[in-house]
Amino acid sequence: MASDLTVHEFGGFRLEVGERRLLCDGRPVSLTTKVFDTLRVLVEHAGRLLTKDELMHNIWPDSVVEENNLNHNISVLRRALGEQATGQRYIETVPRVGYRFVAEVKRSGSAAAAPDRARSVAPVATLRQTIRFSTATDGTRIAYSTVGSGAPFVKAANWLHHLEYEWESPVWRHWIAEIAQHHTFVRYDERGCGLSDWNVADFSFDAWVHDLETVVDAIGVERFALLGISQGGAVAAAYAARHPERVSHLVLCGAYTRGWQFRGDEREIEARSAIIKLVRLGWGRNNPAFRQLFTTRFIPDAGPEEMEWFNDLQRISASPENAARFMDEFSRIDVRPLLSDIRVPTLVLHSSHDGAVPFDEGRRLAAGIRGARFVSLPSRNHLLLEHEPAWEIFLRELGEFLGWA
Repeated sequence: MASDLTVHEFGGFRLEVGERRLLCDGRPVSLTTKVFDTLRVLVEHAGRLLTKDELMHNIWPDSVVEENNLNHNISVLRRALGEQATGQRYIETVPRVGYRFVAEVKRSGSAAAAPDRARSVAPVATLRQTIRFSTATDGTRIAYSTVGSGAPFVKAANWLHHLEYEWESPVWRHWIAEIAQHHTFVRYDERGCGLSDWNVADFSFDAWVHDLETVVDAIGVERFALLGISQGGAVAAAYAARHPERVSHLVLCGAYTRGWQFRGDEREIEARSAIIKLVRLGWGRNNPAFRQLFTTRFIPDAGPEEMEWFNDLQRISASPENAARFMDEFSRIDVRPLLSDIRVPTLVLHSSHDGAVPFDEGRRLAAGIRGARFVSLPSRNHLLLEHEPAWEIFLRELGEFLGWA
């Protein structure tokens, strides 16, 4: 938080933190206490996406308030800053996530040179992602982003995904930063989650493959490397089987060939069916204990910051009904008949003690693709974290496979 001597200047405005005063061309602008606090927090983190929970925690640290209080403050701020009258844009809304202060801010005072801790660890310190939308054949809008430069590397969408929210996350930012150093990295939110359309009728596996086709056609690349993580691995494998001429390299991590209904474990089927029912009842509620159930399956060795972020991602990325539909459709995935049709260089990596997808599924996947190289990663995490040795192994193998310098 800025000191009392800090002054922020943007446009024709001057925000004096210690005096709790906003000036426009030297004239005071009247703001209530909480509206001023809303502006202060946004400006102090200019350029960074702040979730609604973050904002409410900072503005009402000792109270529990409804989200419409924050929405009201943002509306009042926009009028006070004259956004509609002047056309100048200061506050960007990221639907279903939060807000970002987008105007250039000049700081002076004792805290002017102090680094923003949250921003210093985020890829946006050196990278910028561009988000656009493509439209699938059934009219569903799919949000996709590009970042970095170089040969294109496309990541097939996986569940629990949000282009904006994951940009500064402790779970995904190292993936983005490392890959974007070598490639134009393309990611997208699959239908039903993130910034893509949530209200969709077709939740089928074929629709997911068509969405990948839609995105790569929209970015206009003829040939690219393709990454599939978790159920995104099955989507990537199906695409590579259908379009071998467009995939230069196929990378599959924590992926599987068949959903849990085909694995023949009655206890697992019963347990996962029960979880789907719980999801329809409890997903999205402000209950960390419920969300922690999923977090510990995906990243059991995560630290507090990583677990908290992943807990919030579940609530932000999808509705309860869509989350249940995803899980139900995952159970029916079966790409085993397609594996023999894959004729592209393939690297398969899998955590040796993956709690979300059994290690043997990774072995099955590699065995089914002719010439595929299989790498076991010493980890319990389904999603590799930056601090673990498995991440360094993953990068070394990936760089060697894709020809990084």
